[in-house]
Amino acid sequence: MKCLFKAAVIGISLVSSVTVFAQSNAPVTRAQVRAELIQLEHNGYHVGDGDQAHYPEAVQEAEARVAAQNAAANAYGGPAAGAVEAGRPAVAASGSGVAAR
Repeated sequence: MKCLFKAAVIGISLVSSVTVFAQSNAPVTRAQVRAELIQLEHNGYHVGDGDQAHYPEAVQEAEARVAAQNAAANAYGGPAAGAVEAGRPAVAASGSGVAAR
């Protein structure tokens, strides 16, 4: 009985781990392709401009720029602004050795 229970637990854990890593293979819609093309055009790649000699390099550069923009847009936090000053204010010492306020 204990062996059967252990086998069931192991089987369930294996099946559940497979479903966690499953990827969706949904087809790309026309709207998604169009949005990607527009993003590439905004980053320097122009479809049908007649420049067949530099096609792979041009599209790869545009894709790299798009990936950098998407990574920056999905990053946590924002740019650090301002300065940090630590410590206490400087105090001028008087002749008696006691700080003046």
